[in-house]
Amino acid sequence: MKKVQILNSEEIQQKTTRIAYQIVEQNYDEKELLLIGIKPNGYSYAELVKKEIESIDGMKVSLLEVTLNKEEPLQNEIALQLGKKTLDGKVVIIVDDVANTGKTLYYALKPVMEYSPKKVQAAVLVDRQHKLFPVTADFVGLSLSTTLQEHIQVKFDAEGKGKAYLV
Repeated sequence: MKKVQILNSEEIQQKTTRIAYQIVEQNYDEKELLLIGIKPNGYSYAELVKKEIESIDGMKVSLLEVTLNKEEPLQNEIALQLGKKTLDGKVVIIVDDVANTGKTLYYALKPVMEYSPKKVQAAVLVDRQHKLFPVTADFVGLSLSTTLQEHIQVKFDAEGKGKAYLV
Protein backbone atom coordinates (compact mmCIF):
# COMPACT_ATOMS: atom_id res chain seq x y z
CA MET A 1 0.00 0.00 0.00
CA LYS A 2 1.56 3.27 -1.17
CA LYS A 3 1.39 6.16 1.27
CA VAL A 4 1.98 9.72 0.01
CA GLN A 5 2.26 12.61 2.46
CA ILE A 6 -0.05 15.45 1.41
CA LEU A 7 0.34 17.71 4.46
CA ASN A 8 3.21 18.02 6.93
CA SER A 9 2.84 19.48 10.43
CA GLU A 10 3.75 23.03 9.32
CA GLU A 11 1.16 22.94 6.52
CA ILE A 12 -1.47 21.60 8.92
CA GLN A 13 -0.63 24.47 11.28
CA GLN A 14 -0.99 27.03 8.46
CA LYS A 15 -4.34 25.60 7.39
CA THR A 16 -5.52 25.50 11.00
CA THR A 17 -4.56 29.15 11.49
CA ARG A 18 -6.48 30.12 8.35
CA ILE A 19 -9.54 28.14 9.48
CA ALA A 20 -9.36 29.78 12.92
CA TYR A 21 -9.29 33.26 11.36
CA GLN A 22 -12.28 32.39 9.19
CA ILE A 23 -14.20 31.11 12.21
CA VAL A 24 -13.41 34.28 14.18
CA GLU A 25 -14.39 36.51 11.23
CA GLN A 26 -17.73 34.76 10.76
CA ASN A 27 -18.47 34.76 14.50
CA TYR A 28 -16.82 38.00 15.66
CA ASP A 29 -19.84 39.13 17.67
CA GLU A 30 -20.13 35.93 19.73
CA LYS A 31 -19.07 35.72 23.37
CA GLU A 32 -18.45 31.96 23.20
CA LEU A 33 -18.00 29.24 20.61
CA LEU A 34 -18.59 25.55 21.17
CA LEU A 35 -16.35 23.24 19.16
CA ILE A 36 -17.45 19.61 18.95
CA GLY A 37 -14.67 17.28 17.87
CA ILE A 38 -15.57 13.92 16.36
CA LYS A 39 -13.52 11.28 18.21
CA PRO A 40 -10.75 10.36 17.81
CA ASN A 41 -8.96 12.46 15.14
CA GLY A 42 -11.60 15.15 14.79
CA TYR A 43 -11.26 15.84 18.51
CA SER A 44 -7.47 16.08 18.20
CA TYR A 45 -7.89 18.49 15.33
CA ALA A 46 -10.51 20.50 17.28
CA GLU A 47 -7.93 20.97 20.05
CA LEU A 48 -5.61 22.66 17.52
CA VAL A 49 -8.42 24.84 16.19
CA LYS A 50 -9.43 25.85 19.73
CA LYS A 51 -5.87 26.85 20.59
CA GLU A 52 -5.59 28.97 17.42
CA ILE A 53 -8.91 30.76 17.95
CA GLU A 54 -7.97 31.63 21.53
CA SER A 55 -4.57 32.96 20.41
CA ILE A 56 -6.15 35.15 17.72
CA ASP A 57 -9.04 36.66 19.60
CA GLY A 58 -9.09 35.60 23.22
CA MET A 59 -12.69 34.50 22.57
CA LYS A 60 -14.01 31.87 24.97
CA VAL A 61 -13.97 28.51 23.22
CA SER A 62 -15.33 25.33 24.79
CA LEU A 63 -14.41 21.93 23.43
CA LEU A 64 -16.83 19.02 23.54
CA GLU A 65 -16.59 15.57 22.02
CA VAL A 66 -18.94 13.38 20.07
CA THR A 67 -18.31 9.66 19.69
CA LEU A 68 -19.83 7.61 16.92
CA ASN A 69 -19.08 4.57 14.81
CA LYS A 70 -17.99 6.15 11.52
CA GLU A 71 -18.63 2.99 9.52
CA GLU A 72 -22.02 2.06 11.01
CA PRO A 73 -23.32 5.13 12.89
CA LEU A 74 -26.67 3.58 13.83
CA GLN A 75 -25.15 0.40 15.31
CA ASN A 76 -23.91 2.21 18.44
CA GLU A 77 -25.05 5.19 20.43
CA ILE A 78 -23.94 8.59 19.18
CA ALA A 79 -22.65 10.11 22.41
CA LEU A 80 -22.19 13.85 22.91
CA GLN A 81 -20.17 14.72 26.03
CA LEU A 82 -21.82 17.92 27.25
CA GLY A 83 -20.96 18.04 30.93
CA LYS A 84 -22.71 21.14 32.27
CA LYS A 85 -22.83 22.84 28.87
CA THR A 86 -25.92 23.44 26.79
CA LEU A 87 -26.03 24.07 23.07
CA ASP A 88 -29.14 26.23 23.27
CA GLY A 89 -28.56 29.64 21.71
CA LYS A 90 -24.85 28.91 21.05
CA VAL A 91 -22.73 28.81 17.92
CA VAL A 92 -21.65 25.20 17.44
CA ILE A 93 -18.85 24.14 15.12
CA ILE A 94 -18.46 20.43 14.41
CA VAL A 95 -14.83 19.55 13.68
CA ASP A 96 -13.39 16.51 11.94
CA ASP A 97 -10.07 15.67 10.31
CA VAL A 98 -11.43 14.42 6.97
CA ALA A 99 -14.78 14.86 5.26
CA ASN A 100 -15.40 12.14 2.73
CA THR A 101 -19.03 11.38 1.92
CA GLY A 102 -20.54 13.69 4.52
CA LYS A 103 -21.88 10.70 6.48
CA THR A 104 -19.89 11.30 9.68
CA LEU A 105 -20.73 15.02 9.79
CA TYR A 106 -24.38 14.18 9.08
CA TYR A 107 -24.64 11.75 12.00
CA ALA A 108 -22.61 14.01 14.31
CA LEU A 109 -25.37 16.59 13.81
CA LYS A 110 -27.99 14.24 15.27
CA PRO A 111 -27.33 14.90 19.00
CA VAL A 112 -26.72 18.60 18.31
CA MET A 113 -30.19 18.98 16.83
CA GLU A 114 -31.79 17.78 20.05
CA TYR A 115 -31.00 21.30 21.27
CA SER A 116 -31.69 24.70 19.81
CA PRO A 117 -28.30 26.09 18.72
CA LYS A 118 -28.07 29.59 17.28
CA LYS A 119 -25.93 28.39 14.37
CA VAL A 120 -24.19 25.14 13.37
CA GLN A 121 -21.09 25.13 11.18
CA ALA A 122 -18.54 22.48 10.22
CA ALA A 123 -14.75 22.63 9.92
CA VAL A 124 -12.51 19.95 8.41
CA LEU A 125 -8.81 19.75 7.72
CA VAL A 126 -9.21 17.80 4.44
CA ASP A 127 -12.36 17.68 2.32
CA ARG A 128 -12.62 14.89 -0.22
CA GLN A 129 -15.24 15.65 -2.78
CA HIS A 130 -17.31 12.47 -2.71
CA LYS A 131 -20.48 13.72 -1.03
CA LEU A 132 -23.30 11.21 -0.59
CA PHE A 133 -25.01 13.18 2.19
CA PRO A 134 -26.15 16.82 1.93
CA VAL A 135 -23.52 18.13 4.34
CA THR A 136 -20.59 20.32 3.40
CA ALA A 137 -17.96 21.95 5.56
CA ASP A 138 -18.02 25.71 6.07
CA PHE A 139 -14.29 25.82 6.82
CA VAL A 140 -11.86 23.64 4.86
CA GLY A 141 -8.09 23.41 5.13
CA LEU A 142 -7.49 21.44 1.92
CA SER A 143 -10.00 20.38 -0.71
CA LEU A 144 -8.80 17.32 -2.57
CA SER A 145 -10.22 15.29 -5.45
CA THR A 146 -9.37 11.63 -5.05
CA THR A 147 -10.51 8.34 -6.50
CA LEU A 148 -13.01 6.30 -4.53
CA GLN A 149 -10.29 3.70 -3.87
CA GLU A 150 -7.95 6.26 -2.25
CA HIS A 151 -8.21 7.25 1.39
CA ILE A 152 -6.91 10.10 3.52
CA GLN A 153 -5.26 9.35 6.87
CA VAL A 154 -4.45 12.06 9.39
CA LYS A 155 -2.21 11.16 12.30
CA PHE A 156 -1.54 13.34 15.35
CA ASP A 157 1.26 12.76 17.84
CA ALA A 158 1.15 13.45 21.60
CA GLU A 159 2.16 17.11 21.07
CA GLY A 160 -0.70 17.65 18.61
CA LYS A 161 1.53 17.78 15.54
CA GLY A 162 0.03 15.99 12.61
CA LYS A 163 0.60 14.71 9.11
CA ALA A 164 -1.90 13.82 6.42
CA TYR A 165 -1.41 11.00 3.94
CA LEU A 166 -3.07 9.84 0.75
CA VAL A 167 -3.28 6.04 0.92
